[in-house]
Amino acid sequence: MEEIIRGRVFKYGDDVNTDVIFPGKYTYTLKDPREMAKHALEDLDPNFVQRVKKGDVIVAGRNFGCGSSREQAATCLVAAGVGAVVAISFSRIFYRNAINQGLPAIVLPELVRVTQGGERIEVDLKAHRITLEGSVFDFPPFPQFVMGILRDGGLLAHLRKRYV
Repeated sequence: MEEIIRGRVFKYGDDVNTDVIFPGKYTYTLKDPREMAKHALEDLDPNFVQRVKKGDVIVAGRNFGCGSSREQAATCLVAAGVGAVVAISFSRIFYRNAINQGLPAIVLPELVRVTQGGERIEVDLKAHRITLEGSVFDFPPFPQFVMGILRDGGLLAHLRKRYV
């Protein structure tokens, strides 16, 4: 994972649930992350997959990732190229699934309130700072063990690197 993520903002509202991040109808049929990525956010934003580029950042309101606990929601976002998700708040299980998949999940209400979507964004995980069209927003640093998981590309990669 890159410590500096650069892309564009995709802005969504409150209560974006795991069924619209990764449609439930594919839960037991798609296993390959590349195939899963083709369906990322299709029920919320049908053109998302055609527009998203590596490093783009999702910015959303409250309770991002609510709903079921399926990890495919975070997996498909990573596979689609999403570099980070910034929200007012996350569901607890999605937050952990995101970290486990190597997807930074950042709580930063101030940024969410000012972005409209489409702006250029830079997320500096090492400096715990986000730059949005020249405005700078600081966020609390991730604990070292979380940064290790993110740097290694997710929990499984982190454990393999450390213990295998």
